[in-house]
Amino acid sequence: MLPKMVSLWPLTLICFLAFSVSITHSKTLKRDVKALNEIKASLGWRVVYAWIGDDPCGDGDLPPWSGVTCSTQGDYRVVTELEVYAVSIVGPFPIAVTNLLDLTRLDLHNNKLTGPIPPQIGRLRRLRMLNLRWNKLQDVLPPEIGELKKLAHLSLSFNNFKGEIPKELANLPELRYLYLQENRFTGRIPPELGTLQNLRHLDVGNNHLVGTIRELIRIEGCFPVLRNLYVIFSWLMCYGSHPLFLCNDLFFHVIRFKVA
Repeated sequence: MLPKMVSLWPLTLICFLAFSVSITHSKTLKRDVKALNEIKASLGWRVVYAWIGDDPCGDGDLPPWSGVTCSTQGDYRVVTELEVYAVSIVGPFPIAVTNLLDLTRLDLHNNKLTGPIPPQIGRLRRLRMLNLRWNKLQDVLPPEIGELKKLAHLSLSFNNFKGEIPKELANLPELRYLYLQENRFTGRIPPELGTLQNLRHLDVGNNHLVGTIRELIRIEGCFPVLRNLYVIFSWLMCYGSHPLFLCNDLFFHVIRFKVA
C-alpha cells in the first residue's frame, strides 16, 4: 500500500502549485489600483476611512473597498462598479475614474461634485449605468458621452448643466432611461433622440427649452417604444387638436408642457 500512497504526492504537489499560481496571478490590474488610489486621495476623509489597504479589490485579509465591485478577467481582477453616493464628496469630477476602463456601473449621485464632466468620460466604453444626479455639476455636456455605446441608464438631473442637449446622445443604441430634468439646458430637444430604438423614459422637465412638440416628432417612426415623456415647465409649444397623440398613435400619458 505504501508505494500507492507515495505516488499521490506528485499529483498533490501539482494541484497545490497550480492553486498558488492562481492566487498569485489574481491580483488587481495595476491600472485600476493606481486610478482608485488617485480617487481616494481626491475624495477626502468621508470615503478614505472605509477604503483600507492599497488594493481596492481586497488583499489578503482585507475586504474590497466599500462601493467597489471587482471581477476576474484572465489572470487579473478589474474594477467593474464604483458606487460612492450620499457622502458629501466635494470638488471636481475625479478624472481618474475615466481610467477604470472596465466599469459597467458608475454611481456618484447625491454628492457635491462641481465643474464639468470631463471629455475623457468617452473612454468608459463598457459603461451601462451612469448616475450623477443631485450634484452641482455644470457647464455643457461633452459630446463624448455619445461614445458610451452600451449605456442604458443616464441620470444627470438636479445639476447646473447648461447649453444645448447634445444630439450625440442619439448615438447610444442601448439607452432606455434618460433623466435631464432640473438643469439649465437651453435650445430644442434634439429630434435625433427619436431614433433611439430602446428609449422608454425621457425627462427634460424644468429646463429652459424651446420649440414645439411637432418639431420633436418630425422623424417618421420616432420614439418607437417611448412610454414616458416629461417636459413640465419647459417652454415647449404644441399645435393641433390632439397634441398628446404623437408618433404612430403612441400616447405619452404623462406629458405636461407650458404653452408659450
